[in-house]
Parts: sequence; structure tokens; C-alpha cells
Amino acid sequence: MVKKTYNQQQLKDKIESCKKCRRLTHYRKLVFRDRPIRFQNESYWNKPIYGFGDSNAELLILGSAPAAHGANRTGRVFTGDKSSDFLMKYLNKHGLANLSYSNSLEDGLKLNNTYITDIIRCAPPNDKPTGKEIENCRNYLINELSFFPNLKLVLALGKVAFDNYLKTISISEDHKYTEKFSHRKLYQLSDHLPLLMACYHPSPRNTNTGRLTEQDFDAVIQDTADILKK
Repeated sequence: MVKKTYNQQQLKDKIESCKKCRRLTHYRKLVFRDRPIRFQNESYWNKPIYGFGDSNAELLILGSAPAAHGANRTGRVFTGDKSSDFLMKYLNKHGLANLSYSNSLEDGLKLNNTYITDIIRCAPPNDKPTGKEIENCRNYLINELSFFPNLKLVLALGKVAFDNYLKTISISEDHKYTEKFSHRKLYQLSDHLPLLMACYHPSPRNTNTGRLTEQDFDAVIQDTADILKK
């Protein structure tokens, strides 16, 4: 059983003020300095990102890290980039979000029975966090997971999210979980943990190459919605 170290507001404050990773703190400054022309007039969030969604969620969607010009710019996980649009299109289609896009903190987006967070909370260079950076964020995820006792399903977007979710619960549960990532596979880890589903990350790297098609992702979210109805 995971013990809460912080309440939700304390954890949010702790995450947003975190400066554990010098490389990531420095990179955020570079991202803002070298931001694209289309974002020249925008003020970036440029702080670690907390999760977002329904406080009574039965579904947790777990990504890897904030995008440099997505969540790092807008201040909300899976907001302001192509991955977020791809995800929200199908969450909306299957009744898990009220909008089919996620643009900014002011867009009115609400998630239904769903909460979204990341393995690490800062945008890493080349979208690749180091093992140490992931470890620095581990306790944040352990704490965040403890706020959702009604979870039925964790949808891990990408192998990084999948593998590190397993590492996280291995620590919190004091039991080693070593399942292998397999796209659209459903895992029952134990009788007291939520189900786990693996899915390719909806990044342009995967969606533009056809590794993850719209039809395929639609099917994944349909599977997810069906599980929540049981």
C-alpha cells in the first residue's frame, strides 16, 4: 500500500518548484530562448508539469515527458502539440473528454473519468530523459498514484511510460513486475492493482510513419472505454 507523503496541493507545489535536475532546468531556459517564431509572443510555463483530469478517475493515462513546446509552453500535460490533438480526438469520440483538442489552460477542456500525467515532469532534450532524471521524479508518481484508489486501468503511452510504471509500482508494492511491452496488450498484474494496457505513444514520430494509425488508436481507446463500463 502506498503511503501519501503529500496531499494533492502539497504535491502540486512540490513538483512545480522542483529543481532536482540541473540539465532539465537549464534546458527549459534554452527552449524559451530559442522558441519558434510562431510562439515568439507567448510566455512559456517553463516549470515542471503536474497531472490533469478527473479527481475520481478510473482511467489513468500515463505519458513519458512534457513536450518542449507543448506542455512546457502551455502548463498542462498533453496540451498544445500534435500528440495532444491526436489523443484528445479519440478521448472525445469515446466520451472521455468534452473537447477534441487540447490547446491551452483556457480552452475549457474537461476529462471524464480520466486523469493524465507523465513519468517525468520536465521536457528533456530530444525527448529522452536520463535514468537519473526519471528516478528523481519517481516519488512524485508514487504519491500521485495514491490519490486515485478507484483506478481500473492504466493506459501507458509508449515503452518508456510502460517500463517505468512497472518500476514505480514494483517499488510501491515491494514486488518486482517485469512484463514486456506489447502494443494493445492488456496486463492483469495482480488482483488489487488496476489493469495495464500498453500502447504506442501518439507522437508524430509514430503517427506520421504509420506505426500508430488513427484506426489503431481508435481501437485502443474503444477497448479502454469498454473496460471502464464493466
